[in-house]
Amino acid sequence: MQLTLNETFLAVLAGLVALSAAVTGVGAYLEAHTQDGVRQHRLALVNSRLRASWTIVAVFSVAFALGTGALLVVFAVASFFALRNFVSLTPIRPADHWALVLAFYAVIPMQYILIGVRETGLFTVFIPVYLFLLLPVVMALKQDNERYLERIAKVQWGLMISVYCVSHAPAIVQLSAPGYGERGPLLLVYFLLVLFLSDLLQVIASAMLGGTPLKSDPQRTWAGLMVGVAGAGLLGTALWWMTPFRWWQSTLMSIIVAGAGFTGTVVLMSVKKSLGARDWDTGVAPVRAVLDRLDALAFAAPVFFHLTAWLYSR
Repeated sequence: MQLTLNETFLAVLAGLVALSAAVTGVGAYLEAHTQDGVRQHRLALVNSRLRASWTIVAVFSVAFALGTGALLVVFAVASFFALRNFVSLTPIRPADHWALVLAFYAVIPMQYILIGVRETGLFTVFIPVYLFLLLPVVMALKQDNERYLERIAKVQWGLMISVYCVSHAPAIVQLSAPGYGERGPLLLVYFLLVLFLSDLLQVIASAMLGGTPLKSDPQRTWAGLMVGVAGAGLLGTALWWMTPFRWWQSTLMSIIVAGAGFTGTVVLMSVKKSLGARDWDTGVAPVRAVLDRLDALAFAAPVFFHLTAWLYSR
């Protein structure tokens, strides 16, 4: 007997909570009984991510319980604070004020409204086409030409990563496939599970196995990366029943998601370093480092969305 969407989601949620509780306990035990300084630092990072996962589970549980509208609000708020994190580290001049007002209070709501009303064609071009052309005009009207190209590029790049890319995650709910029905929320759960557990497995394996650290991310090693990607493939195979994919397609898709998420982490870490910062920190405790939590999702969500849409539009 096939489970309903709600029953399936509750079963997956119960499994995730049980897994998070078990891994949190193991992580705390290992950190307390590890003497090696490097490994202890990596385990501390793992435990930090695990503690953050409880907040993520709670927020998305509420959002799914309340429906797609609540889910869009959750991601819109996340985009707002992610963009705030990005802008806080970039040089801003008084002439940029109206461009930022437009970005925060018009672009973010409009992007998520377009998703809510299922204007898929427009939501995919609204920021990279129309805002790409409009924002330079708004900033040019102030006639402040000092570092103009650098300033507009940073605002546009912040919008692309924090809003455009992140907004593809809730848009996954609206993807359809033959015989899949209205089970889009389950596809989003699948995507988030593969992405989160792959990222977590990379950090855990790096802490436990050691090896050569990555130059782009010293907290991860090549061995940890390989284990994380392989683990994503196995997880995707095990969860193929949650998707419209065949089992081998789910395996490949999960590996692609893990790889895209890793590249997002690497790219945004390079951006942080170029701006002279260790994390995307606004200094406000409740919204600390939002973009650090969304770096993998920002790259993986558009790849997963468009690849799935292409696969079932043929």
